[in-house]
Amino acid sequence: MALLTLDQVSVAYDNQTILKDFSLELEKGKLLSLLGPSGCGKTTTLRLIAGFLEAKQGKFLFGGKDYTRVPVNKRNFGFVFQSYALFPHLSVYDNVAFGLRMRKVKDRDVSERVMRMLEVVNLNGFEKRFPQELSGGQRQRVAIARALVIEPDLLLFDEPLSNLDANLRVNMRVEIRRIQQELGITTLYVSHDQEECFSISDQVAIMNKGIVEQLDRPETIFKYPATEFVARFIGFHNFIEFDERSDAGDAISLKVGGRLFTATANPGTVRPGARKGAIRPDDLIVSGDTGQEAANALPGMIKVSTYLGRSYQYVVETELGDFTANQEMETPYFSGQRVNLIFPQDKLVLVE
Repeated sequence: MALLTLDQVSVAYDNQTILKDFSLELEKGKLLSLLGPSGCGKTTTLRLIAGFLEAKQGKFLFGGKDYTRVPVNKRNFGFVFQSYALFPHLSVYDNVAFGLRMRKVKDRDVSERVMRMLEVVNLNGFEKRFPQELSGGQRQRVAIARALVIEPDLLLFDEPLSNLDANLRVNMRVEIRRIQQELGITTLYVSHDQEECFSISDQVAIMNKGIVEQLDRPETIFKYPATEFVARFIGFHNFIEFDERSDAGDAISLKVGGRLFTATANPGTVRPGARKGAIRPDDLIVSGDTGQEAANALPGMIKVSTYLGRSYQYVVETELGDFTANQEMETPYFSGQRVNLIFPQDKLVLVE
């Protein structure tokens, strides 16, 4: 049974609907990320759960209780902001202790819990420092410790790493996952960074215009996007609209413009009625052997060749349109060269 349930909720700003009949579930002890472009409704969803916004309709259930009208100060939720939101005039210790003191916790217990939480976030010995004396990553860990020290029922992250540089973001996302798993705390995480969400989440919800296009394990979404929007969002740049589809056992036959393609019947292709194929640039194979047409091959011509460092990226012009392929090789193909594009049948995914 889900710990958190949003049931057909709707939220609007100035008569503009952001979420409409929106539903979501989160199991106890899991980390779920909301991922999507700006304006898709992910931060609105987080603020609704935190209690900063009120739903026009629908229900928010938490632990089997109706939280729809429960005020923010009555929800035992920890919130980690994008801007850290630390008090500059308070030490690290006092910043972390703030929530406990607001709850009238005894000083002895405050000290014990603050020091234990600083140990969890690897900030032992920093308790007397002030925010301006810390790096961005250290400030973010103070913000996490402050959210965790109140022993929240739910931890909420709103794009917590967007202010950090690239290397620090990688280190901090590892820390966030370590802390979440160590404490077993139920967590909802919002970001627009695909790699960030996929690396730390038990499940990811891809959002688009106030709806969840796909909710699944990161590995499943990465391999088998359900819709064209999800596919494009996570890096599938090549699409073919097939005219005919025929399912037979472990294979799916697809026809377009007199050409026959085959896709392996797997969880990403067995979607009744879906006839749009998608494939990543890294999965397309560019072959200079054009003498004999191979299975799932499409003849074309190199239109653009770009050196990427570890590989070359090619834009290949074909009768079905332009396709992008990335391929590691010592001797690149040149513009104007005739090639075959090979679509491996186990990499060709059908999307709605």
